[in-house]
Amino acid sequence: MRNAALVLGLIGGIWAMIVGFFVYGYIEFIDWFGEVPDLARQVEDPALFRTVSILSPVLAIAGAAMAKVRALWGGVLLLIATAGIWHAFGFGVFTMFSIAMCGLAGLLAIAAGKPDEEKAHF
Repeated sequence: MRNAALVLGLIGGIWAMIVGFFVYGYIEFIDWFGEVPDLARQVEDPALFRTVSILSPVLAIAGAAMAKVRALWGGVLLLIATAGIWHAFGFGVFTMFSIAMCGLAGLLAIAAGKPDEEKAHF
């Protein structure tokens, strides 16, 4: 389960990073060139979108990297990243894979209560 959490978390984190690049770029584009009526408007809270665009992919990738050794910590980071993506961007066609993969990876990492090693994290 730890290996599955690692792989799913990395894939979800990379996908969230791609979404974050586009969201951050869109916000900067609108700031630079201004809004285009009926085509492109600025988001309501650009600071929230910028913050989540940077932090959620980093938390997801870090949580996935921790999933093998510190499964509980990695799972919590993955679930925080999932909640951030869902809160800021919502569940849509571009975010559904990162939300699903990071969320499942977080649950798998937390469920790995009895690791192969002698010391459990609970």
